[in-house]
Order: sequence, then C-alpha cells, then structure tokens
Amino acid sequence: MARRAGCVTVHAMLDYRSVNRANWDERAAAHAASPDYALDRFAADPDFLSSVVRFDLPRLGDVTGLRGVHLQCHIGTDTVSLARRGATMTGLDFSGPALAEARRLAHRAGADVDFVEADVYDAADVLDANGYDLVFTGVGALCWLPSVTRWAEVVARLLKPGGRLFIREGHPMLWAVDDRRTDGVLALEYPYFETVEPIVWDEGGTYVATDAVFTQNLSHEWNHGIGELVSAVIAAGLQVTMFTEHDSAPWEALPGRMTLGDDGEWRLTERPERLPLTYTLQAVKTG
Repeated sequence: MARRAGCVTVHAMLDYRSVNRANWDERAAAHAASPDYALDRFAADPDFLSSVVRFDLPRLGDVTGLRGVHLQCHIGTDTVSLARRGATMTGLDFSGPALAEARRLAHRAGADVDFVEADVYDAADVLDANGYDLVFTGVGALCWLPSVTRWAEVVARLLKPGGRLFIREGHPMLWAVDDRRTDGVLALEYPYFETVEPIVWDEGGTYVATDAVFTQNLSHEWNHGIGELVSAVIAAGLQVTMFTEHDSAPWEALPGRMTLGDDGEWRLTERPERLPLTYTLQAVKTG
C-alpha cells in the first residue's frame, strides 16, 4: 500500500472484497514473475528466505515444530520461508490466482504447505479454531481490512492458549504520508486512524518491477493507528510481548527518496530518523 496519485474522492458503492480481489487476482502472475519476489531463488536455494521473514529472524526465534497459519499469504513466499524454518504451515488468502502461484512455489521449493482460499475474516470458520501455535501476518496486509478489531478477534480464535501472533507491517505513519510532493517535504495527507469509509484508489501498475498492464485498478484501503492495533489485540485476549518500530522497509515505499542498505532494507536517504516505516509486534494468547 503506497500513496499514489490516483486517489478517488467520491467513494464507489462497491463491495470492497470484490474490488480488492479483482485487483489482486490480476496481479498475482506478474508478482510471481517479477524478480522482486525471487521465486527462482526459492527453487534453487533450499535455505533461501523471503526478505520479510529474514529481517525478523532475531525476533521470531525458533519456530520448529509449531503449527502456524499465515493470514493473507498472497503468493506464499513468507509462508514457504516459515516452513523452511521448521513450522508446519497453512497459508490463507482470498485470491485464487495468488494461491495457484503459492502452490507452484511450494512445489518448486519442496515445501509441504497447505493453502486455503477464504477471506481473512472467515479464517476461524474454515480453519481449526484454537488450533495454531503461530499466526503470522506480513507487510501490506492490514491496510485491506476495514476493521482491525474484527481481525484481532479472528487471530484470537485461531490461536491455542499460549500461542502467539507475529506481525510485521507498514507503519500507519508511512501510509499517511503523501509521496507526490516535489519540494522534499513529507506531508501528512491521508488518514492515520481507522475510518468508516475506505480510501479508494484508481491506479494502474503495482509495487514490483513488471511490464504487465492491468485493467482492474480500483482498490479500497484503510489505515489503522498503532493505538488502535494494540488496543484491538489486547481486547481480543492477547498480551503484547514485543513491539518494535523500524526506520526501514523491505521495498522502496517512497520512490526517489530512499536508499537500499546492505541489509536489503530501504530507508529515507535524508534524515531517516524522522519517519517510522514498519513495525514488528508479537502478542501471546492468555489462558
């Protein structure tokens, strides 16, 4: 979810899931073919991990033997990476074409992963409630959901007592920034807090390198403030055990304003300390 020039000020009266699913369905093949997702590396190197999982290994710790579910798994690179770290993984996503790419990736990578097609809010109804040691969510997932409270309730229903939520996500301050200005100013233009109505975008292209041309360009998105996220997790019966903000992101979130570091993370070229770009949160379900 990057701030773009195609913001629509009049909200379309359309079901957000249908709109967003059409957008993701059309982009799945281009994402799988893009070098940014490095699917060939997964096939060639049995130790290769996605940049999102690799970045958080010191915080994630040992997942060997854990039963995990990756919500909004898209084409499965993080899911396969967690399986390579020893977890028994299931990936869930609402996009059939994305899951087709995820299954192909798992086969090429030699990873035993189950993939289930369903909306994230239905996850506890189609998967085993109270059946997972780990619920994982990666970067760019929560912005597609209208209610972070409802999401946290689903997470709590999926976890066993003592099980944990682990999420790395784009920071709501990043999502609120307007990156179109040419004067070098990072202006707060979009909502920081969760709103009833979505931000509606109408824009071609995507966040990976590709020559593909798309026709399904509408999307409905929401921001969720840090306080809203933490409050929702606590209200759902989870105890926050770790929260870290990062000055980096695993993609060039603000094109032309960032520099790629040796760690594979992008940071603001000028004064990176002024803007948090991502965060990592862990929470444990209490008894």
